[in-house]
Amino acid sequence: MKPKASLAAYSLVISLFTLIAFHIPFFTHTLRHLEGGFNSVLILGMGVVVLSALNFLLTYTLVWCFRFVGKCLVAFFLIGNAIGLYFLNDYDVLITDEIMGCVVNTQYSEASGFFSFSLVLYILLLGVLPCIYVFSRKLEYGSWKRFFGSVGIAVAAMLVAVFGNMKNWPWVDRNSTELGSLILPWSYVVNTFRYYDGERKRNVRELPLPDATAVSGSRDVCVLIIGESARQDRFSLYGYEKETNPYTSRDSVTALLADASATYTSAGVRAMLEPTETKELYEILPNYLQRTGVDVRWRTNNWGEPPVHTSHYETFAQLKERFPEADARYDGLLLEGLQEEMAQSDSTKLFVVIHTYTNHGPSYNTNYPAEFEVFTPVCNTVEMAKTSPEELNNAYDNSIVYTDFLIHSVIQMLREMPDRRGCVLFVSDHGESLGENNLYMHGVPMAMAPREQIEIPFLVWTSADDLRVKPLEKVGQHHVFHSVLRFFGIESPAFNEEKCIFAEK
Repeated sequence: MKPKASLAAYSLVISLFTLIAFHIPFFTHTLRHLEGGFNSVLILGMGVVVLSALNFLLTYTLVWCFRFVGKCLVAFFLIGNAIGLYFLNDYDVLITDEIMGCVVNTQYSEASGFFSFSLVLYILLLGVLPCIYVFSRKLEYGSWKRFFGSVGIAVAAMLVAVFGNMKNWPWVDRNSTELGSLILPWSYVVNTFRYYDGERKRNVRELPLPDATAVSGSRDVCVLIIGESARQDRFSLYGYEKETNPYTSRDSVTALLADASATYTSAGVRAMLEPTETKELYEILPNYLQRTGVDVRWRTNNWGEPPVHTSHYETFAQLKERFPEADARYDGLLLEGLQEEMAQSDSTKLFVVIHTYTNHGPSYNTNYPAEFEVFTPVCNTVEMAKTSPEELNNAYDNSIVYTDFLIHSVIQMLREMPDRRGCVLFVSDHGESLGENNLYMHGVPMAMAPREQIEIPFLVWTSADDLRVKPLEKVGQHHVFHSVLRFFGIESPAFNEEKCIFAEK
């Protein structure tokens, strides 16, 4: 039988393992941004001491206070660190509050798309194996005096390292966002709390907008298609050399230059549905329209929208149950039976929202039917960094072709409703990185996000003869709210002419 280890030695072993196993991205990023010289040595030394002390304190405090439960929490963090390191290495993400918002709102079907053999290895080798040590090592916990002594030494070492580097604080402050997002487990723990705190503040109550009035008696139907991870420069409508818009290119669609308000779904969708950029949660467009007397219908294969209060809200699972004969593998299910429903609506004004998933990674090749695989070969692995750029881009471009088909299908539905003025808007929630600058997918904070994640398609089709699309230099997601009000002929104190894409002829 091995003698019991002191809790301090046990915590130091786990702290050093955490430092070495999980912080290569942190030190790689630090070295990349240092200018050399003795100050660089001081900054690196400070990083080693502070990270070691923080993780020592975490392990020591948890296990001393909670014993076996504390060991369970340490094991949880080790497995969480392994998963976090996988995404840091393979997807080059920064673990921010925005990314944690994506994580906590991710559906199982979306999360399962990231499963890979490499992820399993990370979890087994860097998570499960260390957990064997965590649970098997017998410990001598010691007295209160030893507890405060060990904690005091760790805190003192950390303070000496921090205050001994006072002249380097400006460098740390300039790089704090990136460095903080690379510290495990603190990045995902702190940013999870930051995300929920932000949501709590924003969602305290939904503030009502001023009452609106429908002054137009025309029969109208507007369909808003919310795209997912569709980047502007992959649409041939914007000049892309591949023909990715073979359907809408024949539909007299107007393609406006647009920027997203954020690089993650929930913020991008919210920007389309609120009247202006604000930290408050105001009544969103579908709720506002329904209160004004518009027939509002929402169909979704995604997540992340603000609270939607409409009488017709259907998830992908509900559509599967309602249309069991339809192919439920792709976003085409969102259009099943839609034309009949629109035709049966007795309301003068009809607003439909279709929230798609087609262009979301990492498995782009699984998001479209086989007949839309027009560019080959394609990437068929979730480990995007390990495939060739050609294969990855082909898979993504095929998903754009399928998106184009869905938009065209909706336009055709509205063309077959001559008794209604029609309008189709396609706006993506954000763009997508496909390996440029070693970045993949999305979620980079806006302050440092590349254009691939910000520039989005904003497509417009309308059969309304009394409206024209303004020749705007660039638009944003907040233009959706005001443009829909103008199309329906709804007057509201919340309307902003500058954020409207339509002008009356």
